[in-house]
Amino acid sequence: MTDAIDSDLVGREPETASLRRRLTDALDGTGGASVLLRGDAGIGKTALLDWAGRLASKRGFRVLRAVGSETEEGLAFGALQQVLGPLLAGSTALSAPRREALERALGVRAGSPAAGFAVGASALPLLAAAAREAPVLVLVDDLHWVDGSSAEVLAFLGRRISGVPVVMIAATRPRPDTADDWPGEALDIAALTPEAAGILLRRRHPTLSARTAERVLAEAGGNPLALDEIPCRLHADHQRGILPLPDQLPLSVRLERLFAERLEALTPEARRLLLLAALSGGAPTSDVGLWLRSEPDCDTGAVLDLIDGSGLAHVDSAGRFAFRHPLVRSAVVSVTPAAEKARAHRRLAEVLDVRDPRRLVHEAAAADGPAEDLAARLQEAAQYIARRGGDAEAALLMDRAATLSEDADARVRRVTWAAVMAARGGRLPYATRLVESLRGAVVPADVAPLYGYAVVYVDQSHRIDFASSLTLLPGALGSLAEPGTDPLGGLAEQVFFKLLLAAVYTGDAGAWTALKRHGELMSPLARLCLRAWADPPRTAHGAAVELAELAGGQGTRGATADAWLLLWTASAVDTAEAELWSHHTGGHTYATQGTIAKVRAHQDFLTGRWDSSGAVAAEAGAAEDRGYHCNALLLRLSYAHYLAGRGDEAGFAAVAEAIEPRAVVAGMRFVTDRLECLRALLALALGRPEEAYAVLSRLMPGGLLPRGLAWSHLALFDVVWAAVATGRTGEARAYVEAARAARIDLVSPHHAFVLAAVTALAAGEEEAEACFAAAYGVPGARRWVPELARLRLAHGMRLRASGRVREARDLLAAARQTFRDLGAGPGADRAAAELRAAGQAGGGVGDGAGSLTAQELRIARLAATGLTNKQIGGVLRLSPRTVGAHLHRIFPKLGITSRAALHAALPEP
Repeated sequence: MTDAIDSDLVGREPETASLRRRLTDALDGTGGASVLLRGDAGIGKTALLDWAGRLASKRGFRVLRAVGSETEEGLAFGALQQVLGPLLAGSTALSAPRREALERALGVRAGSPAAGFAVGASALPLLAAAAREAPVLVLVDDLHWVDGSSAEVLAFLGRRISGVPVVMIAATRPRPDTADDWPGEALDIAALTPEAAGILLRRRHPTLSARTAERVLAEAGGNPLALDEIPCRLHADHQRGILPLPDQLPLSVRLERLFAERLEALTPEARRLLLLAALSGGAPTSDVGLWLRSEPDCDTGAVLDLIDGSGLAHVDSAGRFAFRHPLVRSAVVSVTPAAEKARAHRRLAEVLDVRDPRRLVHEAAAADGPAEDLAARLQEAAQYIARRGGDAEAALLMDRAATLSEDADARVRRVTWAAVMAARGGRLPYATRLVESLRGAVVPADVAPLYGYAVVYVDQSHRIDFASSLTLLPGALGSLAEPGTDPLGGLAEQVFFKLLLAAVYTGDAGAWTALKRHGELMSPLARLCLRAWADPPRTAHGAAVELAELAGGQGTRGATADAWLLLWTASAVDTAEAELWSHHTGGHTYATQGTIAKVRAHQDFLTGRWDSSGAVAAEAGAAEDRGYHCNALLLRLSYAHYLAGRGDEAGFAAVAEAIEPRAVVAGMRFVTDRLECLRALLALALGRPEEAYAVLSRLMPGGLLPRGLAWSHLALFDVVWAAVATGRTGEARAYVEAARAARIDLVSPHHAFVLAAVTALAAGEEEAEACFAAAYGVPGARRWVPELARLRLAHGMRLRASGRVREARDLLAAARQTFRDLGAGPGADRAAAELRAAGQAGGGVGDGAGSLTAQELRIARLAATGLTNKQIGGVLRLSPRTVGAHLHRIFPKLGITSRAALHAALPEP
């Protein structure tokens, strides 16, 4: 049986099981036991003692406690008095001599105490007498600080309690002198596993950002005390991930004390070496020689031996210097005065080559005021790192360069660049903080476009606000678009892209006008991206072919703007396959990876890789954690696409409720229109074509393919399906003619398939077979898995209705299997129902209604009327669980996957 108090501990199942077993044995009369919990400070020994105390109290034990104290380590029998004092008062179990000996030891009676053996012999009957009334649990914490006299008596008792219902549990740090004298089992309490540590951290600090939590987990190294206390020492902006974390996380006083004693015991030379190692990074390293060169008078061997003996760090078999726990490194830095840390940074910088980037980092850490030469070198290093895809790291260097700037304009320039780098590198809250720090500052004219870009980046991505995009970007683009007027290196293309996003998301006419006005001055890729999104049915002809040609010349590490434009264009024309986006997964910033996630989610839906939908939802959560709220919203929109396709009405409603209000406030027509299209797709999946047509005909009135409706070719497929299903054949053909007149088949292979598919859906009886054959014959038709399944379903339904059941069965069976593979239960049910209508019992699964028992048939008919399991149980006098079990067997027999399909699957009564 598991006790409710188990939830108080995380990752200590083996330890609690062992302690519970000892308590159970004592309670059952099997006998007593002694256990020693051994582990580092903060590892959770006290938590285990407290857990054992709560469990024992709940089970009727009398719980006695003692805690060793460093300040009272020299007071004889001090800990024993904590344990036995409550028992001694009023007890009649002891003879006069034994009572006197015990009272002298505990300080109750005047006189010198007897020897430890005599005191132990007096304490044992007292403890046994108490155990006859109720089992006893003795808890001793910090045994390593318990006075020697008490420790001797407690060990004496521990060896002699096997025959009485007494359990003794002590906790100590791993000191041989303590552990060797303690009887019974020793449990070594190790660090928590990464999984358990993560659970504990989220439980104690649920609001930590993902990035901060990851760093705290690494620093804590599975130490529960560190997991609890390190976040409390962080600034709120560090906790939320707004500001980047410092190189060394601050420790609480309790954490500092974990290693203070051992640090203080070292020589000054050994402490300096540990500091040099700590400031050089926490990973095992072979740079021992480097640090020692900064300490030329150091006795190398003696110092390393001393450090190894302290248990704080060691040189491993590969000759690498390593701290025994990440907290040691943090403690070394935390207890060292600032001036001494600065001197250590300077010493490290002096022994590093001038070309080593670490030298700059140490010089910057040692600087105590403005230093323009150092700031300029940091800026150069930041720009170099950014060019290699390390924007997140570059932002930190550039921010440090700004701090060291002697000139106000130089500071503003560097902070602006740091903000842009931080945003591109996945540290958007940090970028927001940097932009906010410039409010009210005078921005030099040469970086005004960059400043505007930084503001827009933060507003679009973090605040989901496009107002600044529409006011700042057209002017910035105008100042950068002319040849030779972009001194900031490729900024014009990035500004163009951000303005294009604003135009697509909001439909703002002014943004589209500015894009067209300056488009001819942009690169061929930027111009193509504009064409692909401006009015695809009419402006994107040949885009897929042209994109393939341009992508072939990009290589694997194009500029950031090129990667964005390439991926966004591919998404517009449904060509964002792995061979395209995989080129940009390694060497680019988080901003590019976010774009990849969005275009991949869209393409995976179109090509039937619906098992990736969980990853899309997870990616949305990760974007939210990083502060990329717009990305999170758009990824959830993609997730809603999967839910709609599967017919998951409740799931879709929940996602729509979460994202639609924000989209409305931001004026994101892209999102609100798309949600309407997805509502129509959901209605079609659930067999409600009238509802779908009502929605889509509002978005696409009069048989038109309107400008500004993103991915209108997807809506075209759905509106034609809905029109045909509701008997509006004329309206369906009007949409088909509009698409044919616009020549959407020239846009991309997917557009060509959609046009052929809707032509078949709306075709008359005479030309239908030829049209369906033409659609299946479009090159690459099999890539568009969900739409192909729907086309086969529609074709099979036509054939079945015209009496060609044999041909219909193959198409319907293929459609049903695809829907099952996609997890689209209603689609699979619809195909199965059509198969039954075509004479295939059970839709190919089971033997249909004929295989149901009488009870199953009664339950199925009641469920088909909409009754719940509880209501059915009330009618048939069954429990809701029994009804559910019956339905679990009924569905496979009928070849369906949901209650909604029951009515169609059952024969007339």
